[in-house]
Amino acid sequence: MIEKLNIVKQRFDEVNDLIIQPSVIADQKRYIELNKEYKELKKLMEVRAEYLSLIENKKEAEEIIADGSDPEMTDMAKMQLEEAKEKIPGMEEKIRMMLVPKDPEDAKNVVMEIRAGTGGDEASIF
Repeated sequence: MIEKLNIVKQRFDEVNDLIIQPSVIADQKRYIELNKEYKELKKLMEVRAEYLSLIENKKEAEEIIADGSDPEMTDMAKMQLEEAKEKIPGMEEKIRMMLVPKDPEDAKNVVMEIRAGTGGDEASIF
């Protein structure tokens, strides 16, 4: 999971660098595409940062518990470890859903018309 997130971070950094180049800004179509990609990747980067923070907190809590020299710190570390263990699976699922490629048709608008069936005025009442 972390390897995939690192690959996405590389692309985020690349898009971030491209967006500020004058040649890209001059080409409005490419600039708009890169800007949309940047916004999508930025959401994923925020979730990535939170996920990495949880993993780091879990690791630190395990180290403190293994040390066990300070009882108060051990109690706090146990609480932190439980919290991290609860949140990490949810974050992983959220990241998996965000990594699924978007359908290009998702961004388009749709118009749907609903008409009454046969049966007179009663059929048109919802």
